[in-house]
Amino acid sequence: MAQAWYKVDNVAKVFLATTTRRDPRVFRICCTLNEAVDPETLNEALQHTAQEWPQFQVTLHRGLFWHYFEETDQLPVAKEENKEPCAPLYVPERRNQLIYRVSYFGARINLEMFHAMTDGNGGFLFLKSLVRNYLALRHPGELEDVPTPNSASAADLAQDSYKNFYEGTRRANPVRPPKAYHLRGLRLPYDQLQYFEGHLSVKAVLARARQLGVSLSSYLGASMMLAIYGEMPAMDKGKPIAISLPVNLRNYYPSETARNFFNSVYVSHVLGPQDTLETVAPVFDAKLKEMLHPENIKAQMDEYEKLEHMPGIRLVPLFIKNAAVRFFNHLEEEHVTAVLSNMGRVDVPEALRPHIRQFAAFSSCEGLFTCVCSYGDDLVLGTASSLRSTNVLRRLYRGFVRDGLAVTLYATEVEK
Repeated sequence: MAQAWYKVDNVAKVFLATTTRRDPRVFRICCTLNEAVDPETLNEALQHTAQEWPQFQVTLHRGLFWHYFEETDQLPVAKEENKEPCAPLYVPERRNQLIYRVSYFGARINLEMFHAMTDGNGGFLFLKSLVRNYLALRHPGELEDVPTPNSASAADLAQDSYKNFYEGTRRANPVRPPKAYHLRGLRLPYDQLQYFEGHLSVKAVLARARQLGVSLSSYLGASMMLAIYGEMPAMDKGKPIAISLPVNLRNYYPSETARNFFNSVYVSHVLGPQDTLETVAPVFDAKLKEMLHPENIKAQMDEYEKLEHMPGIRLVPLFIKNAAVRFFNHLEEEHVTAVLSNMGRVDVPEALRPHIRQFAAFSSCEGLFTCVCSYGDDLVLGTASSLRSTNVLRRLYRGFVRDGLAVTLYATEVEK
């Protein structure tokens, strides 16, 4: 019987065309339990979870005109962690294999996915299903009746929402963002990334943000801008710092897709020596609110999707499409200094909460990329950095401490 297949979405095509050895376009989300992981039970739970999420049981293939996913009967296997975070998933030596992996270490369960398949929202749904199934097996009398987070239909979960909600909207006066300052300095050798995991109190950060009259995202974004400004060479301090913020489009459209469905907005600002958090945060917040206006978000989504609807584009060979995508992606990167992705609050059924300590998220990158998520009162900043210098992050966390916030910070080791 022929296996089902479907084309990748519009954003996935960007990820496929722009993967590098340092940035294989892989993201990692983690759940730390209150007890050590039992490998046998985890693998049993993983088999159940794979059946609940058939759209992730696919292999990725390259055609003449496009990439496409194909269903597979392969079964995922959870292994003890033995690779660096966000290790490549779509490389020649992994041809025709699943494009996600599950690993464990101590009490932590790691899920890593190739970004062409899904975004953080879809990844968290899968991980929460896996954790629910694992805990139900470990505590059958207590947790076996806890519902799974997979409540949408198979068709809704597999929907290409970019195509489904495309309306051809155009912004009346589109504004091209200016070229932004790019982080300078030596990169880590051997295409390495260093990962940092910072923990703060949600209540404390929200209280500080309210004092400034801004959102949590704006507080973190403004803090990042000030940390970057403190490390800018004098000759560059007239350049704008631009923070890219991925936006979950499910908040704007009635979509339950487990595939990619996000866009990115850019908040750009030129700082001066007189600037402080009190001056930068309100500006950041006002610009972010303008960018997040529904009309702007919908017009931007349509702009990204419109190329898919140009006559004749489907017949252009894939290698030409990839070259064009890499070129335009390079132009987009000129407007980005760093990325801040706020993935929001991770919610699980109340019965599971006593068994779960924390969640965290990370993404591979070429520069500086911070994923933010919270669980209970634990706000976690997961940063990937290609820079040898840690001065920007040092300034960021020292700024949090000056604001009266308690900080716990971990970092991976790298080869120098």
